[in-house]
Amino acid sequence: MKQDITLCLPNGDYYKHWEKEQKYDRELHVSCNHFNASDDNDGTPERPFKTINAAAVIAEPGTRVWIHGGEYRECVHPARGGDDPDKMICYEAYDNEQVIIKASIITKNFMKSEGWNLIRYTPGSKLEGKDTQIWEIKLDQNEFRGYNPFCAVNILHDRLFIEYDKTDMTTYLNRRGMVFCDGKPLLQVALYNQLSDHPGSYWVEANGQSVHIRLENDDDPLKHVIELTCREQCFAPEIPFLSYIKVKGLTCAHAATGAPVPQRGSISCYRGHHWIIEDCMIDWSNGVGIDIGNECWHHSIIDNQIVGSTVIRRCKIYNVGVCGIAGMFAKELLIEDNLIQGTGWQKMELSWEAGGIKVHACTNSIIRRNIFTKTLRADHLWMDMVNENNRITQNLFLDGIQQREAIFIECSRDDINLIDNNIFWNIEGRFDPSKITEGIGSAGWYKMEEENVVNGYAIYGEGTDHIHIINNFIGKCRSAGYYAKTVAFRIIGNTRGGTARDTKIWNNIFYDCEEAAIKMPTEHNESEGNMFVNMPGGYLRILYPTPEACLDLKAWQEFYGFDKQGQEAKFDINIDTENFTMVIQRMDDLPTLYPRYSDKHRFIRKTEDIRKVAIKPIVPNDFYGNVVEEELRLPGPFTRLVENQIISIDPRRL
Repeated sequence: MKQDITLCLPNGDYYKHWEKEQKYDRELHVSCNHFNASDDNDGTPERPFKTINAAAVIAEPGTRVWIHGGEYRECVHPARGGDDPDKMICYEAYDNEQVIIKASIITKNFMKSEGWNLIRYTPGSKLEGKDTQIWEIKLDQNEFRGYNPFCAVNILHDRLFIEYDKTDMTTYLNRRGMVFCDGKPLLQVALYNQLSDHPGSYWVEANGQSVHIRLENDDDPLKHVIELTCREQCFAPEIPFLSYIKVKGLTCAHAATGAPVPQRGSISCYRGHHWIIEDCMIDWSNGVGIDIGNECWHHSIIDNQIVGSTVIRRCKIYNVGVCGIAGMFAKELLIEDNLIQGTGWQKMELSWEAGGIKVHACTNSIIRRNIFTKTLRADHLWMDMVNENNRITQNLFLDGIQQREAIFIECSRDDINLIDNNIFWNIEGRFDPSKITEGIGSAGWYKMEEENVVNGYAIYGEGTDHIHIINNFIGKCRSAGYYAKTVAFRIIGNTRGGTARDTKIWNNIFYDCEEAAIKMPTEHNESEGNMFVNMPGGYLRILYPTPEACLDLKAWQEFYGFDKQGQEAKFDINIDTENFTMVIQRMDDLPTLYPRYSDKHRFIRKTEDIRKVAIKPIVPNDFYGNVVEEELRLPGPFTRLVENQIISIDPRRL
């Protein structure tokens, strides 16, 4: 059987596929809406269980639990895992029916909120809140027995790395409990009187036993569906290390998870290995969407412990507060064809565990054909410490809102991490505009190094060596497409510091980056075959030794020997980040900025004039996964570029 070339790792080995077609020995049925459903039944189609947990108690290796459509308000706790790839335990939506597991309850017990001061008597301000209608909900202790998220703050366990002076601690100290009105979340406020400023909000009393809500238009809550989170997770073993479990087609909503670490997701492998999580949806998880690793770094290291070998496929992960997929020390991962959207609304990036995906010490893994979009104040992908032989390919990294970088790889030194055939678009940056100094006259000409005030990078390497960036399209970065620091003194044990060497930037297209295409820390790296489109002056930079060099393509070639096959172009390129399409168009006539401008810069103006460049054998395929047979190909992820044509860039195989 021919190997899928997109599963080839940087070292030339292929990802270790372990999945097998399952033949189950036993099937159990769960149907909460069946007229004859009961947890005392035997799980046949005629006598199904009422709850998923009733089936989970008796499911043995080789069992498939068929879950019929409905709303299940429970946290599923598998009692055991499978034995091997031939004897897994599967929890699957029956016949693609909509199965929703919610970590919340519906409440109808409202009373008018009284005895609290809603009007703010701030000197010089008007009286506020006189006509505001607030409702109180007293929590039913039977529903919150064992875990009350309205008593716990978001960041409770590991606070070691928080830099309190650099961040607003409000959301860190908010309660974990969430309130939903007709499926939409209300905004949590810190003080009761702030309800007057925010229609559609809630406030939690100090003891966590009462919640006060204000709806939009000061509506009566009895006219709406009001849900309160009451459970931490939706699908999670209570016993660690359960493995060979498959979860398919389930929607898990309203999990009141805390901020990592520990990494505890709405769906949790709880340190198990060889899980398959596919065709699932995560909707509104307070902290973490899915955890697939070792949970935290405080557990004892167990000899020969397997962490990872998990597959996450075709899932949709929406609106997770801190981290969409968390993988502490997880290895041999396959994360493919997922949509990860709206991560980071808690604005807790300085908890250092925020991102669409956040992994530590990840090795021999493939992250391919995913869409990351609308990530807020967090990275799309963060690879933290000792990541080796991973491939990030055929992904879309779109619309990073107040985002410092799309991909962050730190403290990884001993092997290649390959980033190829991806599309990056619109990394806004996260910085304080007021700190950008305006150079007066010639004052700014002689600065000795970058001030690091502005950010917004497609790829940021921090103390990391051997990053290979090949055949990507990188556009609309607030600062630069690639940026790195050496971080010499981040040393783990008796190892070494980072040098930021052996970065290979080959055959990419850089488009309309506001400061630079490439900010190379030193010249001990490579750049070849790239095309630079609509770039500012000095867009190719060597930062050290100071003073830094700010170069154009001609000087880049002359002084450093980089990009001998490099090209400059002028095109208009637009990406529709809602429909996942791309259009390239010719530009109007170029302005003449200075005498001989057009002589010094031979800009390509037609796509048919783009020169092909030497293919890199480590990347033998294009964005769509097609093998490139020729020795030359266009820079960027596509083998063909046509003007005025709508190109589909949705990489997922659904």
